[in-house]
Amino acid sequence: MPGMEFFGAAERKEINDVLETGILFRYNHEAQRNNIYKAREFEAEVANLVGAKYAHAVSSGSTAVLCALAAAGIGAGDEVIVPPFTYIATVEAVLMAGALPVFADIDETLCLSAAGIRRVITPKTKAICLVHMCGQMADMDAIMAIVNEHNLVLVEDAGQAMGASYKGVSTGLWGKTGAYSFDFFKIATACEGGIMVTNDETAYKHADSYSDHGHDHVGSNRGMEQHPVLGFNYRISELHAAIGLVQTRRVPEIIKSNNAHKAQLMSALANVPGVSFAQIPDANGDSATFLNLLLTDTDSAQRTVAEMNAAGVGGFNYWFTNMYHFINQWNHIKEMKTAAPLAIEKLGAPQDYKNLDIPIAQSVIGRLISFGIRASWTSEEVAALAMNIEAAVRKATLVEA
Repeated sequence: MPGMEFFGAAERKEINDVLETGILFRYNHEAQRNNIYKAREFEAEVANLVGAKYAHAVSSGSTAVLCALAAAGIGAGDEVIVPPFTYIATVEAVLMAGALPVFADIDETLCLSAAGIRRVITPKTKAICLVHMCGQMADMDAIMAIVNEHNLVLVEDAGQAMGASYKGVSTGLWGKTGAYSFDFFKIATACEGGIMVTNDETAYKHADSYSDHGHDHVGSNRGMEQHPVLGFNYRISELHAAIGLVQTRRVPEIIKSNNAHKAQLMSALANVPGVSFAQIPDANGDSATFLNLLLTDTDSAQRTVAEMNAAGVGGFNYWFTNMYHFINQWNHIKEMKTAAPLAIEKLGAPQDYKNLDIPIAQSVIGRLISFGIRASWTSEEVAALAMNIEAAVRKATLVEA
């Protein structure tokens, strides 16, 4: 994905700005830092890109989700609807917050579906932690109708979908709070880092304090700051923020290139028998970091994966067997294997995680093969990839050209 593709003089300049001051810590040290505040600049750049009133940078996308949950008031004993298809950090964040995950089914958007959410809502449901998967977005009209009908708190994990939008509103800004990831594999990278976004001032202040041991960051004497809430250490460094700042500036051009490459791939593969594509609720808002193919069934997908591996076609994910992105492999969740007891082990799980009713997720993820799109590709490279994909599909499904 593009974050790892582009690194050059602009990043080096921002990093050097920090190194010349010697102040790698994001707060205080006003006299020494020569007005260099990369974390602040990073936050402002992300807020401007996505249209958020507030953005707060933290140490990872995972901690951004945890901060988003805490800032939205989600904590001990709260039942939170989550998807079975996501990077495991989403579910981990809910558990670390002391809340109780409730798994709901998805649809061909690759995200939680309105129908899936409705099936698991109970009077105990407090929130939905919605994940926008594979650079796309959920069907927000349908989901917001449920949120409003049941007066639920919506927290968005848009770790894989920064820069995506639905009807002009950025992913991450539909709910109370949202989160983006800036790890090495995202559309923009800080090497490690994350951003919590919100349009709610109180939520922003809570995240700001919660992520730094409760500090209110008022004044210039850190040792004399007030502690409005309890917190922990999820701070980002100035070095990581410096990289994230430059990378965020690259996102509009990356999205433009991504969409051109994705359109070329989809056009080339549109008439291949047995191939369809994941549903994109708003194609104009696609960050296009992935081409998401759907085969006719799980067997066809697995045979296609085998053919691509045999032919040396790389750059794809078969999530159905991926250890970190689909619930089938999450035995540590199903069996609650923990280093120390979590709240859920004291309060009891709201579902039997070993026997979930998620038939659409099992079907869709079984059929799904996702290719990471590189913004640096040439048109010729895109055409060659499309030919290789088509050849593997036809061989796997025994369809003659």
